[in-house]
Amino acid sequence: MTEPNALPVTVMQDRTLRVKIIDACGLACTFCHNEGTPVTTDNIGRPAGQFTGTPGRSGRVSIYLATNGAGFLPERISADEDFALALAAVRGSLPTTEVHFTGGEPTLHLELPQLVRIARRIGLTVGLTSNGENGAAVLPECAAAGLDRINLSVFGTTPEELAAVQAPRLASSKLAQRKLDALAATIDSASRHGVKVSANIVIPDHDHVARVLRVIEEHGRAVTVRMLVNLGDDGTSLAAMREVVDRLGAVPVRRIVTAGASDQRIRYRLPDGRTLYAKSIRPVRLPDTCAGCRFDEERDCQEGYYGVRMYRARNGPFMIGVCIQRMDLCLTLGEFVMSRRCAEVRTFREEETARLTALYASASAMR
Repeated sequence: MTEPNALPVTVMQDRTLRVKIIDACGLACTFCHNEGTPVTTDNIGRPAGQFTGTPGRSGRVSIYLATNGAGFLPERISADEDFALALAAVRGSLPTTEVHFTGGEPTLHLELPQLVRIARRIGLTVGLTSNGENGAAVLPECAAAGLDRINLSVFGTTPEELAAVQAPRLASSKLAQRKLDALAATIDSASRHGVKVSANIVIPDHDHVARVLRVIEEHGRAVTVRMLVNLGDDGTSLAAMREVVDRLGAVPVRRIVTAGASDQRIRYRLPDGRTLYAKSIRPVRLPDTCAGCRFDEERDCQEGYYGVRMYRARNGPFMIGVCIQRMDLCLTLGEFVMSRRCAEVRTFREEETARLTALYASASAMR
């Protein structure tokens, strides 16, 4: 891949709030972080401090739970006035232009169109991350409510690939084929109803290169592929990304950096004019909150500071978190909007935007 420093750069300030609207999911991927929270169905009745992230009856995992200090179980967020007020409270304390729904699997939420409508009503752009298992059923109404885009997490493009990353109870090629058929139907439904579609594909190593190539070949212009570096990358993930780029003859055109969060990506142009992205993590930390963290920056901190997340605690308040590896940092919504942490996030976004804008403007002038 072309050296990122040789490309023109767009600096975009992070103004996104990720909201975990549901914990349920029809897959049981062996690498799932579940937005940092325990799997609710496997932990009901357990007190905080005794939550388990290992497979229970559901077969699902939460890979950071053993060390992240999560102190609550997540529950489904209702499409009601409480949710509208919670969104408004975050937006009032922290500049926010987009809400991004996560899970679990958001398309299983029975009130998803209503949640979209609430967010749109207060002026927010709405996206969601999905495995596509129920999108065909709900996307028409979500599109009518104002859904802007759906990011599809593609964990396999053949039944064997998908089954290989599932817990034993779901590691069936027959079941995996049904999930892949549902994914294809979701892509078709989104395209027909004007919802932008991207496919997020983590590429741990060379063995996953074919998966990216198949998605690009099978779904044509309906899907923009975004390759994601493996969070625990030792160099093999980036090497696999380079292989994809080389095999496709993709030309890098721009680097996009999210100021105030760890997300960055390179945009490529394919020979037929389509777009491909390679997404990676910048080593970004909140200056005060992350100082002295128990996780070593280079070895243990995998996501960096990725942005603000909102949850609803089971039988409790809305919660705000800033790190899925440090769920002990979560505050109630009321605490957060009045906290130094909220002010830290706001200031950090503004200062990094100014710093990066000046840095890349200077670099551009020197070329």
